[in-house]
Amino acid sequence: MTSSDAPIITSLLDTDLYKFTMWQSLLHAHPANQAEYRFDSRSPTTPPLATLLDALNHQLDLLCSLRFSEDELACLGSLRYIKSDFIDFLRLFHFQRPFIRAEADGDTLRIVARGPQVHVMAFEVFVLAIVSELHFRRFDGDAALVAGRAHLAEKIAQVKMAAAEGRFDRRHPLEFSDFGTRRRHSLAWHEEVVRALQRELPDWFKGTSNVRLAARCGLVPIGTMAHEYLQTFQATGVQLRHFQKAALEAWVQEFRGDLGIALTDVVGMDAFLRDFDLYFAKLFDGIRHDSGRTTRSCASMRTPSGSSSPTASTSRRPSRCTGTSPIARRWASASARTSPTTWGCSR
Repeated sequence: MTSSDAPIITSLLDTDLYKFTMWQSLLHAHPANQAEYRFDSRSPTTPPLATLLDALNHQLDLLCSLRFSEDELACLGSLRYIKSDFIDFLRLFHFQRPFIRAEADGDTLRIVARGPQVHVMAFEVFVLAIVSELHFRRFDGDAALVAGRAHLAEKIAQVKMAAAEGRFDRRHPLEFSDFGTRRRHSLAWHEEVVRALQRELPDWFKGTSNVRLAARCGLVPIGTMAHEYLQTFQATGVQLRHFQKAALEAWVQEFRGDLGIALTDVVGMDAFLRDFDLYFAKLFDGIRHDSGRTTRSCASMRTPSGSSSPTASTSRRPSRCTGTSPIARRWASASARTSPTTWGCSR
């Protein structure tokens, strides 16, 4: 096998946490849904992505041969909001190759995943990571690493300088996480970046959305819901005007106080605020606004009583993992009222 044929995805944990949380919720709430997902490149590339077709189909074959290992299932199962029947489902799960196809239309690469939603929704992040890495394999990898390390060092230095100047305080703290799986140059570079941020900026770097890297690096896996979750409820039989309420209610019933960050911008902030009433404000911890001006969104989030205190936030603040052994780690709960649970993932 040549390096170009080597598998890009080698673990089904090499994806974002919110794919699992949405997957579990929809498995329980709407297991019979049929869905279609389409790949759309937002800008043209040189060379065209269509030239990746053969390599992409090879990688899709490899992806569909993967299954969750018992160590990986134990890793997921150690998260208190992941339920045992979902783990049992994942034990039987593997991607079905007939549910996804890729083809070239001139210079355009077309990828369509179609089938039962609980069998096709997880393709998304894997496919995006595969396409991204295949694209970057066509360029000088050594030169890219040199440039990437220089940019990373510059950004780390900027954060340290800002901290030394006192530009971060309790009112305006800096906290950030990695959500780069779908856009990465490669898995190796992704891990190098995460470990560098963890080592150099431990006071500000809070975790990663990538479940596999969170386990390998002893970090908190971060994520709640994405747009696809709320959009799904536009086609589940509820009145269209009530789809956000139905989606948020299903989330609350599924996670019972965990993962309490609501997504605001599926159909705009005004529509969200009409649905996110006092009932949901008491059930969710905060919001995530994914487009537009964050300051304007936060200003819109007022208590129903008219108080000037915003109720918006961007994320929870779970504690960092601390290593205990080569296999098991301690995953500190996001809620202070519960004890840590074992983060049992293999390296």
